[in-house]
Amino acid sequence: MTIPTFAVVGRPNKGKSSIVATLARDDAVYIDAKAGSTREATSYPMKVDGETLYILVDTPGLQRARAVLDWLNAHCSDAAARPDTVRAFVEQHEGDPNYRDECQALRPVVDGAGIIYVVDGSCPYGADYEAEMEILRWSGQPSLALINPIEGEEFVQEWTAGLGQFFRTVRIFDAHRAEVTKQLELLELFGHLHPDWREPLERAVAILRQDRQLQAQGASSYITDFIVDAIDYKVEQAVPDGLPLEPVQKILFERYKAHLIKRERQCRQRVEELYYYSNLSKSEQGLVLEEADLFNIEKWYLWGLSQTSLMAAAASAGAVVGGTTGMALDVVSGGLLGGLGTLVAGAGGAVSGVWGARKYADKIGQIKVKGIPSGGNMVSYGPSKSINFPFVLLGRALLHQRLVSTRTHADRNALDLSQPLLERLTEKERKRLARIFDDLRNDRKHDERRAQLAAMILGWCSDATPQ
Repeated sequence: MTIPTFAVVGRPNKGKSSIVATLARDDAVYIDAKAGSTREATSYPMKVDGETLYILVDTPGLQRARAVLDWLNAHCSDAAARPDTVRAFVEQHEGDPNYRDECQALRPVVDGAGIIYVVDGSCPYGADYEAEMEILRWSGQPSLALINPIEGEEFVQEWTAGLGQFFRTVRIFDAHRAEVTKQLELLELFGHLHPDWREPLERAVAILRQDRQLQAQGASSYITDFIVDAIDYKVEQAVPDGLPLEPVQKILFERYKAHLIKRERQCRQRVEELYYYSNLSKSEQGLVLEEADLFNIEKWYLWGLSQTSLMAAAASAGAVVGGTTGMALDVVSGGLLGGLGTLVAGAGGAVSGVWGARKYADKIGQIKVKGIPSGGNMVSYGPSKSINFPFVLLGRALLHQRLVSTRTHADRNALDLSQPLLERLTEKERKRLARIFDDLRNDRKHDERRAQLAAMILGWCSDATPQ
């Protein structure tokens, strides 16, 4: 079966590389705001499970189109000879530094690639563009034009009219914001440009739709594993008689924190790999434990539940802890697991606010000390008993998955992981999660609750993934 190949051509700094990155789903495509950053024609195959579905060729910008067209007119006697004349130009000038970029851009075209001509809809149309469009028309290859509104759509209408004189198909395509459905629609459109491309591109679209479903399933599985592991996790250390316990407690807390940070990083990396990202940068603070952060209510409730929602969830789960039990802020603040502390305390089993936090802030996490038959003590830290802890982990994980699954590979901005998410949950969903987390925490119906959690997470991951 023919593998469709498309050369993305146009002037420098019009978003060609961004379109290649988005359609090839490859964040390794070099993108620079500086004009002329692409110096070599480079192929980027779109692969799923090792199979190449189609190929995008990123090309240098056309800069001497008028001179090229003059040469073509001087060496061509009739329209039927135009494709051969374009090929002759490339073959005669590939070693000429004056036409290096033009030959790099036209080589894949004369070798059979379809043409994706890219312009910037935020810049005015000009007749000087018509020379390069005429050259592409001379090639005789199937083509379409994309208007990439880099800084706005002010001139889209006049571009549409001008491009329509040279291309049968003209579309607006924002390489940085095009959702998956728009990308798939564009691929289906490519299939109509050439009869040999229809079947492979229809198949490519079907595979990519299925791939999105598998990505959501994989992401939900990773997130579920991470949250359940975090709820269950504890560290322990035997301490011989006569040795102080306090230093061991501090060491265990550091081990506990380091483990959770590592697990969250692993989960995120795996989710990013599912969506073909290998170079994502993230907007995250340094991994520094500051007890002062435990008083930062904004951090406490940013990714988890608000105080009002937490009270309702806690009451539903029956997981309220009395104020005299010494159960307090479980885990860490700042960085990857920033602001996870949530105090559950107060007379009558109510969830406390700032007052309770200040009263019990010196009790970070749950430390247990048990005597052992051989002598000494077994000191343990964890598992977490905080009601909000799994909600915070879930909120951060779902936020990350949503950001990754809905961005394009042309978007090189840092991920902003400091956004609220779980407040969108319905009251029924919050209460159901609270019960699931409480049963997991207390090892009740563990497999059943894990399966229920996985199903809920899959639903949210699928909702965040356009079909």
